[in-house]
Order: sequence, then structure tokens, then C-alpha cells
Amino acid sequence: MFDIAIVGAGPTGASAAIFAAKAGKKTILIDHEKTPIGRALLKNYPGIREINGADLLKTIQEQAVSFGAEWVKVSVSDIRKESEGFVIKTDNREPIQAKQVILATGMATKLADKTGLKTKPGTEPFIKTIFDVDENGKTNIEGIWAAGICAGASFHTVIAAGDGARVAINVISELNGERYVDHDALPKK
Repeated sequence: MFDIAIVGAGPTGASAAIFAAKAGKKTILIDHEKTPIGRALLKNYPGIREINGADLLKTIQEQAVSFGAEWVKVSVSDIRKESEGFVIKTDNREPIQAKQVILATGMATKLADKTGLKTKPGTEPFIKTIFDVDENGKTNIEGIWAAGICAGASFHTVIAAGDGARVAINVISELNGERYVDHDALPKK
């Protein structure tokens, strides 16, 4: 069983996976590889003068995997709560079990109807519906969280990625029973 399953491996989900895996949580990143960022040219990502979206995404995803996240390329068809956590059904692999789930599905909220997740109208242009979350990213179903565009964050890549990190920190903190902080330091000379 995974500690954290992240549905969606765009900037939001991959960023969440970096923090979760680096924190030592058994993490799986589940994605159908249809994110629109592959068509973007980014000139407003801090620290990077210019990068195409596909290259940025590849770098973020590789970083998550380098910290130990497992990455599977499948579509999620359903998420069901069970006594020990969640069962995530996919289109072509055995069901995935996880204690906590982070939805980072971009503009897609189709899992809401099947899982019983509450939604509300979106606030960003072109985003009709988002998951209804609290200030920490929790949905109405205990153990399912949402981050990024599908949770009402701005459509801008850097903001969506930051929201994925923020929600991951909240999930890690809940699993640990105390606030989690991730800061690396340079080695002492």
C-alpha cells in the first residue's frame, strides 16, 4: 500500500510527488499523459529565463522519481474508500491502494461524480468546475485532497506547482502527526 497516491503528473502532481517522496513516503504518481503544459512556452517561471512546458514537466517528473516516487502511465477510472485507505481503479493495471490521495487533475473533475466529491464553480477563465476544498486542500472525503487548478489555484504553472507542494506538505504533516518542514542546507565546510 502506498502512503500517498497522486492522480495527475502535471506540475501540480509532480511537485507534490517531489515533497512526498523526499519525505520518505511511499508515493505513486498516476498520469494519463494528456496535460496541456506540453504546448506551453514559459517565460515567467522563477529562475528560468525560458523553457517549453514539456521540458519543464520532464525535469519535475524526473526529480520526483529520483526521490523514490513510482510513476505509472494509466488513466484513473474510480477511487473507492475502504477501511485501510483507498482503492484506485485504472484502465489497464491492478488497482492501486493508498492511505491518502491527492487529486492534481488540472481542468478535469470527472472523478467527482463517481467518488462523491463535492464541487463548486471555478473562478479561473475556462475552468467551469473545481473540487470544493478547505484551506488545507482537504475535500469532503477524509483522506482525499485536491491541489492546483482542479482545487481553484491559478492556471499559472508556478502557482499550480506551488499549490501541489503546499498540499503535499499538509498531507505529510497529517500522516506524521506533526508539521513537516523540508529545508536542505549546504554541507558545512
